[in-house]
Amino acid sequence: MSSSPIGVADVVEALKAHGFQYKGVGQDGWLLFSGALKAAGSSYGCTLELGPGLNEVPRVRLNQLPPTRPAVLPHLGPSGQLCYLAKGAVVFDLFDPVGQTLACILQAEHVFDSVLRGGLVEDLEDEFFAFWDGPFCLVDLQGSKLGRQEAYFASPGTAILAVVTDDKDRSMAKLKPLGWAPTEKPFLAIRVKTTAKPQPDQRNWPPKTVQQLLQWQSKLDSRCRKKIEHRLQAAFDAGSRCALVLIESPLLTYGFASLFERPQAPRRPAKSARQRLFEQEVTPLSVVRIDDRYMAERNSPGGRTLAGMSIAVVGCGTIGGYLADMLVKAGAGTSGGKVTLVDPDLFGPNNLGRHRLGFPDLFKNKANQLRDELRRGAPGASITALPVDVKDAELGKVDLLIDATGEEALGHWLAWRYTKASPILSVWVEGAGLAVRALLKTQQSGACHRCLSDHVRSGQFMVFDAPTPTVLKGHGCEGLYVPFPATVSVQAASLAVEMVQAWANGSTEPALRTRLLATGGNLATLDCNPPALPACPACNS
Repeated sequence: MSSSPIGVADVVEALKAHGFQYKGVGQDGWLLFSGALKAAGSSYGCTLELGPGLNEVPRVRLNQLPPTRPAVLPHLGPSGQLCYLAKGAVVFDLFDPVGQTLACILQAEHVFDSVLRGGLVEDLEDEFFAFWDGPFCLVDLQGSKLGRQEAYFASPGTAILAVVTDDKDRSMAKLKPLGWAPTEKPFLAIRVKTTAKPQPDQRNWPPKTVQQLLQWQSKLDSRCRKKIEHRLQAAFDAGSRCALVLIESPLLTYGFASLFERPQAPRRPAKSARQRLFEQEVTPLSVVRIDDRYMAERNSPGGRTLAGMSIAVVGCGTIGGYLADMLVKAGAGTSGGKVTLVDPDLFGPNNLGRHRLGFPDLFKNKANQLRDELRRGAPGASITALPVDVKDAELGKVDLLIDATGEEALGHWLAWRYTKASPILSVWVEGAGLAVRALLKTQQSGACHRCLSDHVRSGQFMVFDAPTPTVLKGHGCEGLYVPFPATVSVQAASLAVEMVQAWANGSTEPALRTRLLATGGNLATLDCNPPALPACPACNS
């Protein structure tokens, strides 16, 4: 039954006027039409498939191809399926399925025409996996060393075939929560690089033997083909049970595995070792990277991540909890870096409404519990907890110190103690959640937290034209509590992490940034660079 407000009969009639004849319903419920795509001065018969709800991007399959075409064509599968739109690239308008379908046909013709003329339409990362499908192979390689690697088979009954790693303990920590158990002994994995983007071979796909796979690689990159053959032959001659090959291309990493079968008795006439290798069957693998560098880079395309840096977060409260989580997701604590969490306080019931932690963490130290929580989400990250007052802590050398306590007096002390040692980023909530602010103090210039406080007291660099009122809740004896929802904490943390990432990529200005959250208010100070005060007792002492 159609979930579109436009009836199927209307779509059938409209497409008929454009040369596409309705042929019925396929086994998967999609509506089938026959027609033609116009490309490179000719017409090519095709099958057009529309989703049963008339709200999905149509599928296009070519029924005929030029006899003189190259063996390897981008965007075209072995059965003629044409990749012409990246998944999620368009929002299919269910109120105009006819117009949307015709637009998709034009896009398919554009892509096919470019392919036939030898042009490459912008490659789609997901495209190759539509044609290269197999069991999952997880790859957790932090280093760049090519050649021999260690791989471990998964226990039976999982969708994961194997994991390739250069640190078994790190990889097992990541996979343990999934219930994944590896084999005890590793087997051979081979890592090679290629300059060629993978494209399926329309004449022989997918490759079923080592020989067919090497023939396909020859059409893409002959040098890579030689490296693969050399490594496989050496493994085969050495008596290896199997080998897994990872091919790192400019587009993606893909791979295959071969379980070496050896006849009990030699055949007559005896075949050479090379012939026997070429006859071995291969299994395509769906390679999924789980290394920390890749996961962080996915969130910072073209920019530097926080990997390899030493970052200390003082205060694991409502801002610090979300902030630390975002830092780790941006790569902090990986590739030799470290995240240090400092907080002496216990996590109480009053924290539950707006904190990264929850009920299982009640009455336990915030720094310790946040460390354990972040490690569960990122087992490969190096995260240390210091459950002490920062004035008693030994932080060592850090690349960046973040004050997420929101305590003005402590911010002044940190500026006095650490300004000459490292950059300091302070982040806090203004008033009862009216705005969030962050200030970056570098070792070279600019105001520190104490400088800014003195500026504000003199009426400069204020958030609003008038001081923000302090609204407290509670009975006076339970400690300072300023009421604002968790959304405010998240926005403060987000502002801080944006500044951290900018700092990591060489941008330290504007040093003072404000995000207004209150409706109806007027921001008095735009993002700027407050100057240091010559007589500041914190940063100029």
